[in-house]
Amino acid sequence: MSNWFNNRMPHALCMAAKPYSSGHIGAVASNYTDMRLSGAVKDKLVELMCQEITRVVPQMESDTLAQDPERKTLDDPERTRLNYNRTRELMIEQLSNIESVGSAAVQAGIEHVEKHLAKIIKHSEAAAEKDRVATIKPRHLEIAVSGMGLDDEDGDAESIDVVEESETLVVGQGGGILTRSSLMSLARTHAKMPVTDDAIEELLDTYYMVVEKLESDIRKHAQLGGNPVQFIESINRMRTLMSLGWMRSMLVRAATTARERGYKRIDIEQIVNVDPFIDSI
Repeated sequence: MSNWFNNRMPHALCMAAKPYSSGHIGAVASNYTDMRLSGAVKDKLVELMCQEITRVVPQMESDTLAQDPERKTLDDPERTRLNYNRTRELMIEQLSNIESVGSAAVQAGIEHVEKHLAKIIKHSEAAAEKDRVATIKPRHLEIAVSGMGLDDEDGDAESIDVVEESETLVVGQGGGILTRSSLMSLARTHAKMPVTDDAIEELLDTYYMVVEKLESDIRKHAQLGGNPVQFIESINRMRTLMSLGWMRSMLVRAATTARERGYKRIDIEQIVNVDPFIDSI
């Protein structure tokens, strides 16, 4: 009897795993919507999430063993993650009024630090690409740290907010870098209106397009001996782009359109409908 029980016990424990509670799933789901969820929806979400675990875990197990046939612990086969225990120890070390750190907090901490790492690397990568090198060097990291406001030791609270807003979008500008957070600040200062992430991405894409067009015009006028007036105009337009005059103009005009339509923020629709080649730049 005892042998049978010992042999069956692991399988029995696996089968006895409880699903998520509908209340817990509802609480997590509320992070992704402002709407309320009915009880039936919460119950169905529990079923769907358990089905997804049933689907994904065997694939993760197969991929983990494909990478390391001797491994006894399920791993994330997609990419290397920050170490759970080390992150937990580092978090505990910073506590003042709480004794320990729960698993949810560790997961949140890992996610936050990995996002922070990704931002720094993306900014550093952009600085390296500007130097036309394939290796991120200390000077590129210094540019990234400075551009993200991480070198300001006296403004820790403000720096955190800036880092949260600043994403992976970077553009070379006057020897420095233009980040998403600086564009948001530009919109608040000059357009007097917040701007969405999609609008910023569209604005930067348009910026690259305009720069490319002006560079082409300058090369054409310089090589073919075209009209010197047009050449000078192209140079002046490029100066305006580099000094952020173009960005300010685009944001102000987009904000004007948004207000006329009763919007409270600049979205991608307003950026798309602004002529980037208008003489105001």
